[in-house]
Amino acid sequence: MQKRMKHLTITIALLLLHSWAWAGLNQSKKSADTLPSDVASAWFELLYDVVKTQATPPPVASRIYGITSVALYESIVTGTKEYQSLVDQLNGLTAVPLSSKKKRYHWPTVANAALATTIRGLSPTLSQAALDAVNNLEQRLMSQHQKGVAKSVHRRSVAHGQAVAAAILAWAATDGLATTANCPYSAVPAPGAWEPTPPLFAANPLQPCWGLIRPMVLSSDEECDTAGPPWFSTDPTSDFYAAALQVYTVSVNLTDEQERIANYWADGPSATGTPPGHWIAIVSQIARNEDLSLIEAAEAYVRVGIAVHDAFIHCWKTKYATDLQRPVTYINDNLDANWKPYLITPNFPTYTSGHSTQSGAAATVLSNMFGSMSFIDTTHADHGLVPMQAPRTFNSFVEAAAEAAISRLYGGIHFSFDNEDGFTAGQCIGQAVNDRIHFRE
Repeated sequence: MQKRMKHLTITIALLLLHSWAWAGLNQSKKSADTLPSDVASAWFELLYDVVKTQATPPPVASRIYGITSVALYESIVTGTKEYQSLVDQLNGLTAVPLSSKKKRYHWPTVANAALATTIRGLSPTLSQAALDAVNNLEQRLMSQHQKGVAKSVHRRSVAHGQAVAAAILAWAATDGLATTANCPYSAVPAPGAWEPTPPLFAANPLQPCWGLIRPMVLSSDEECDTAGPPWFSTDPTSDFYAAALQVYTVSVNLTDEQERIANYWADGPSATGTPPGHWIAIVSQIARNEDLSLIEAAEAYVRVGIAVHDAFIHCWKTKYATDLQRPVTYINDNLDANWKPYLITPNFPTYTSGHSTQSGAAATVLSNMFGSMSFIDTTHADHGLVPMQAPRTFNSFVEAAAEAAISRLYGGIHFSFDNEDGFTAGQCIGQAVNDRIHFRE
């Protein structure tokens, strides 16, 4: 009996090894068109948490999400039948290493190597805990992918992913960040100019030169420009005074639902993965719930990644060109010296709203890919942030984006014209992505 059991155990083990080998061989034969998207969503969910733990500011986060999404897409695009590279479609991207058509690759392994390398390269000052999380995910996925995959295929796949990541990081290094990050702010005294806001009254606003970074799709400084805010005035009959009075009136009469909306979309750094991370997290939910293939998920991530990347550049250019004061400054000076907004005011000029701009852009590209899709947003629940509100249901991406925009009025930190003009600019940016990026040949 013992000999029989031993023989049976050996037979089962050999069968399992053969099964794993056959599964791995089959996967190495499959294209990224048919493989599941688990590796992509695992990485972008981790990236959300890394951005959160690093207290990354929203503009910087938008760049990280955008570049990482390009690395994912470019690493696997040659493993598809109909998709094409973004080379010569994104500003400054002129070349990316190609896979060999005569050799096999395991595309989840390619994506894993590309994403791990890109995230480490974009964030050289990661905390040890964050770096450990990145390294651990890379090794865990690598171990899973190695089962049954020929060693030569595995090595080739890792090398290709790393080579693509290196090319994307080299491209990203030429976008102007090195000379524009946290440049000095030169205050120009003028009526209505931005002033440091309570409670910290930080004299140096966030990233004054972010608008000088190279966009991925937008082609000129004037593209998607807004009409501009109302003429600054303290006259009670002026449009500007009326806009400030609206902020004040709404804030002192906030409903429970308005408070929920303000909290839900606050997406503050260190508390969350930031506003662009919220839309990236929505893509992760779609990838899981709709069973997207690896390349379909990569397309969705890169659409949103490019959109929010360019939205923050455009928005920050507008903010420092107008250099307009926040509602709390105007209201304290002209309506109520003791008034405080529901949310803490961020330390940079008001016009336009970053939330509104990037949400309009993200909703536009997602609507173009998926149509008017209803969905339940579980971002906060997925990342253990349930106290920041339970999941919310939306009939469309545009509905969600509009709620994100008006949440800033409820929070008391933006005028309506900040939100409305930002949303319109964001839709223009999203449409530019839709019109200029051709994913299929």
